[in-house]
Amino acid sequence: MESVSPERRPTPTVRVANVPIGSDHPIVVQSMTNTDTADVEATLAQTAALAAAGSELVRVTVNTPAAAAAVQRIAASLRDRGIGVPLIGDFHYNGHLLLMQFPECAATLDKYRINPGNVGAGSRHDENFATMIRVAIERGKPVRIGVNWGSLDQALLSTLMDENARRPEPKDAGAVLLVAIVESGLRSAETAERLGLPHDRIILSAKVSSAPELIAVYRALAARCDYPLHLGLTEAGMGARGLIASAAAMAPLLLEGIGDTIRVSLTPEPGGDRTEEVRASQHILQSLGIRSYAPQVSACPGCGRTTSTLFQEMAQQIEGHMSRRMPEWRKLYPGIETLRVAVMGCVVNGPGESKHADIGISLPGTGEAAKAPVYINGRLDRTLKGEGLVAEFLEILENYVSSRFAPP
Repeated sequence: MESVSPERRPTPTVRVANVPIGSDHPIVVQSMTNTDTADVEATLAQTAALAAAGSELVRVTVNTPAAAAAVQRIAASLRDRGIGVPLIGDFHYNGHLLLMQFPECAATLDKYRINPGNVGAGSRHDENFATMIRVAIERGKPVRIGVNWGSLDQALLSTLMDENARRPEPKDAGAVLLVAIVESGLRSAETAERLGLPHDRIILSAKVSSAPELIAVYRALAARCDYPLHLGLTEAGMGARGLIASAAAMAPLLLEGIGDTIRVSLTPEPGGDRTEEVRASQHILQSLGIRSYAPQVSACPGCGRTTSTLFQEMAQQIEGHMSRRMPEWRKLYPGIETLRVAVMGCVVNGPGESKHADIGISLPGTGEAAKAPVYINGRLDRTLKGEGLVAEFLEILENYVSSRFAPP
């Protein structure tokens, strides 16, 4: 069951294989491999892991003949494993050549990502872009026209800078850059439609690495077109910085109904888990009440009333238990991802938070009576005491899940 979502801006539905994007369809989480696509086994393994983590689209780099030749084998192996995640080809510089030279790759990919800033210069720009669009038309493929401020069409930017310089009151260069990003996406989409690509096969993105500028760019795009929009902060960074920057950039737009598919572009640690970016996207959507992916545990941060680490340890144990049980719960209990659990540390907010959750426990803080009231559906159900209360609460949780979420 989906949570209540903000009212989305109206768009056509773009279908990427079996995944609908736009309109009132759920916002789609996507990710991208960082393997050499020519390495079939490595790319296959990472694509499978991303799909298992919940990535609904997976993008792969197609930058060499070897990478293009590998796409069909990767897709076939995914099908053999029963993995139906759509594959998107990420093209830069030589996409027009690879799509023509490797028709199997063009036919296998479910969507093409084209960057209008690096398809060529001058007359070659228009010719190369047109070649890629014509392949998409012939193959019936949707296209994401993905502008990036790190590889912006320099001819367009120069033209807009010159026009700006002739104004009585010129804008600063940064403002003109944002205008150029928006214009590049919109003009490229108009060109694609003139070449014959249907309106409902186009998705736009405009990537920058600054949260305020990303918000400004996407508000401008949303005001001027009805194409579905892919959100993402490019070069967001590593760890907490990348997570926070991405959330700060996307949350205001998502709450305004702007955005139909998202990616959190995290720089992984060497040998790190690529699926972290999928979970980050899911956490953003779930935190905003837009989609639900896994039961949510609310736990207080602790204060001088909670000098014992009991509630921290219990919160960790409950989260760990739920994480281990989710593969089976997801099969047995439809809607389990909407479950809300509270693990609180003292009497200040503990009972109130527990009442607001589906099931919650309020542990004794420093100096409080050694008892832990358990609330179910807003009502006091029982009070636990003693060393075994964690195991008791987990048993109560299991019974609650089976009684509430088991299908008739």
